[in-house]
Amino acid sequence: MKTRLKIDFVSDVSCPWCVIGLRGLQSGLSRLADSIDADIVFRPFELNPAMPPEGQNIVEHIAQKYGSTREQSAETRAMIRDRAAAVGFTMVTDDDSRIYNTFDAHRLLHWAETQGVQQALKDALFALYFTDHGDPSSHEALVQVATAVGLDPIEAKAILSSDRYAEDVRKEEQLWQSRGISSVPAVVINGRYLISGGQPPEAFEQALRNIAAEAQDATVAAGE
Repeated sequence: MKTRLKIDFVSDVSCPWCVIGLRGLQSGLSRLADSIDADIVFRPFELNPAMPPEGQNIVEHIAQKYGSTREQSAETRAMIRDRAAAVGFTMVTDDDSRIYNTFDAHRLLHWAETQGVQQALKDALFALYFTDHGDPSSHEALVQVATAVGLDPIEAKAILSSDRYAEDVRKEEQLWQSRGISSVPAVVINGRYLISGGQPPEAFEQALRNIAAEAQDATVAAGE
């Protein structure tokens, strides 16, 4: 009998390690498809909640936030691009890339969960930002992405032009922060186990295998 796991994937759509972590998680799950069923829900986290609408150049932002030089920033991006490529994701970033506010993208993801297409929208938002150099704060871009995954464009526009789901997203962000999540990706399994960072598929596979075995033992012990 398969073990069912509930996975809360806390992340931001402008976080490169979240792409790598998600792909690693998905690969790990595919290797254990015969023994594990997983329900993944994407939870909001904003790396830069105070980012203004126009965004900020990535080199300038990284220099201010971490003190990195232009050369160090470029080296880090190249390493991240290689890690992303290793898990099958094309990441296109350069010195002209920008960091944007992602709050509205999280509002759409909250809605997408109720429509059964949250995973598809998450993947599309990652591609919009990292592969296509798109702006995930642009309502026009967000409506296009939402439409592409089967969401109603009229409803998407209505949500974005209002404050619908804003309070829900803020409450979720506060909830996960109150549980100690201060960096992403944070992969929380069955509300008990935490896997942090953009881990490779092998790390996820081993962790998931161990967690599933513990869940099975607990079930047997309970006589279920």
